[in-house]
Amino acid sequence: MSADQTAPAAVEARGWGWRHASRLAWALRDTSFRIEPGERVLVLGASGAGKSTLLHGLAGVLGGEEEGESEGTLIVDGAPAVATRGRAGLVLQDPDSQVILARVGDDVAFGCENLGVPRAQIWPRVEAALEAVGLDVPLGHPTKALSGGQKQRLALAGVLAMGPGLVLLDEPTANLDPAGVIEVRDAVERMLQAQPSTLIVVEHRLEVWLPLITRVIVIGSGGVVADGAPAEVLGVRGAQLAADGVWVPGHPPAAPPPPLWPPGETLLSARDLAVARVKGRPVATGIDLDVHAGEALAITGSNGAGKSTLGLTLAGLLSPASGAVEASALLANGAESAPIRWSSRDLLTRIGMVFQEPEHQLLAKTVREELAVGPRALGMNDDEITARSDELLARLRLAHLAAANPYTLSGGEKRRLTVAAAIATRPLVLVLDEPTFGQDARTWAELVAMLAALRDEGAAIVTITHDLEVVRALHAARFELGGAS
Repeated sequence: MSADQTAPAAVEARGWGWRHASRLAWALRDTSFRIEPGERVLVLGASGAGKSTLLHGLAGVLGGEEEGESEGTLIVDGAPAVATRGRAGLVLQDPDSQVILARVGDDVAFGCENLGVPRAQIWPRVEAALEAVGLDVPLGHPTKALSGGQKQRLALAGVLAMGPGLVLLDEPTANLDPAGVIEVRDAVERMLQAQPSTLIVVEHRLEVWLPLITRVIVIGSGGVVADGAPAEVLGVRGAQLAADGVWVPGHPPAAPPPPLWPPGETLLSARDLAVARVKGRPVATGIDLDVHAGEALAITGSNGAGKSTLGLTLAGLLSPASGAVEASALLANGAESAPIRWSSRDLLTRIGMVFQEPEHQLLAKTVREELAVGPRALGMNDDEITARSDELLARLRLAHLAAANPYTLSGGEKRRLTVAAAIATRPLVLVLDEPTFGQDARTWAELVAMLAALRDEGAAIVTITHDLEVVRALHAARFELGGAS
C-alpha cells in the first residue's frame, strides 16, 4: 500500500446534505467544514441530527440514487468520498453487526483481503493490529466467544490492519459496560499511536473522548452550529448546546421526581433461575429476584454476564435453563403461571419487551404502522389506535417521522420507536434492554420521565442498562449479575 494511502486523510464537506427516499426531511443539509490531516474530531448533535449519516457518507456506503438523494459534496483527499472507500475505516456502535467471520484472525484479515493487500503482508498486519488494540487472543479464537468490549477491539483491529488514513467511529461504546468503554477508548489511542490517522468520532456521551480529541463539531438542522476547540465549544456555548439536547459536561439533564408510592405486590418472580441462549450452556445461574408493581428494577453487570438473556427469560421469550419464572395471579390474569407458555397475544398486555437491537423487532413499513401492530392485535378500534399512536409519537419526538420507514431512522430514533411500540399495549411489566442508548440529553430526559410515569401508574419497569444515571433517575432497585467484561 502506498504512503499516500496510509497517510492521514483530509476531509471536507461542501454544502452537503442527504435525504433517504422514504423520509420527507433531510437528515443533513448545508453542512460545510474542513478537517485537516491528523485532526481528531468529535461530532456532536441531537438525536436524529444526521451524525451517523455523515459518517456513512464519508465512508462512501450511503447507497445510490435509488436509496436517496444528496446535494453538495463530501471530499476525501480531493476526491468524492464514494470514490475513496479504501481510505476510510468505519466502526459501528453495535459490536455484533461488524463480526463477519468465525475466527479472530480471519475477521481482522477480511478488510485487507477486500483491498487486495498481498497475502504476505496481511498476516503481519493482522498480528500487529491485534497487539495495537490490546486484543490478546489466538488468531483461531472464535469470534462468538468474545465479549462486547472485545468485539469492538476486534473491529478496531480490522480497521487498523487496512491502514486507512481516515478512522470513523459511530458511537463505538454505546452498548458497553464502563470497563469496556475505557478498553475501547484506550484501544483507539493505541491504534492512533501505531498509525496516525485522521479521527472522527460520533458520540453522545463525550467525557471519555475529551482526552483524545482536538476539535468539536456540532451539527444541527441547519448544518454546522458550532466548531472549534473543545474548551471553546463546550465552555462558551455549553448552556445553549445543552438546551438543544447535546450532552455537555456540567449540564446534566433533568431527572424525574422520586416514586409517588412504595412498591406494590410482586408481579413476577424468579427462583434458582439459570438462563441460557444456547441450550445446555447457562450464562448465569442461581438467580433469585422479584419484580414489583410500581417499582423500577435495574439489572446491571459487565458485558457477557447474561443480562440480556435474563431479560428475555423474564419476558417469557426464552425458556429457563433451570429453575423457574412465575407470574402472580394478577399478572397472569387467567393464563398459566409460567410466562414462557403464554402466546404472543397473551404477552401483549402482560409483559412488554424492548430488545437491545431495535432492528430485531421492527415489523411494519412506517413508524405509525409500527405503533399500531400491538393494539391492532388486541382488537382495538381505529380511533383508539390513532389516539394512542398520536400521543406516543408526540411524547417521543417521532411525529415528523410517522410516515417514514422504521429502518431509515437513526439509532436513537429506532430505540424510542421500539419503546413506544412496547408501551402502546400498556403491559403491566415492561422489560427494556439498554433503553437510553443513542439518546441526546433531551430525549434521554423525556424517555426516563415516561418510564417514571409508568412506574408511578403501577407498572413494573425492568431496565437492563450500563447507564447508571438511569438507575439513579428512576430510583431503581439494583440487581447485579457477575461475569467477565
